[in-house]
Amino acid sequence: MGQYHYLKNVVTLALSEEKCVGCGICIEVCPQGVIVMGDGTAHLLNRDDCMECGACASNCPTEAITVEAGVGCAAAVINSALGRTNDACCCIIEKKGASCC
Repeated sequence: MGQYHYLKNVVTLALSEEKCVGCGICIEVCPQGVIVMGDGTAHLLNRDDCMECGACASNCPTEAITVEAGVGCAAAVINSALGRTNDACCCIIEKKGASCC
């Protein structure tokens, strides 16, 4: 399976390089390779590749990473894999906490 890209400029992923202690756990758990290490801290390589699974934020010991994890990411990846070309994820227009699936 190739690298999937999420929708442009809608990802909630944020990284505070000031809080990062360079443990590298986020790099190990990110299934999309969005985070890289450089100069002793983590950096975002391509935010739009994030599928918002939440693994990085859940495992960060200093809470340097935040992301609103949900099913929208999975829906976008699955819909794209199925060849659906219109909005791959319906969740971006829903209110937080509402499910589109």
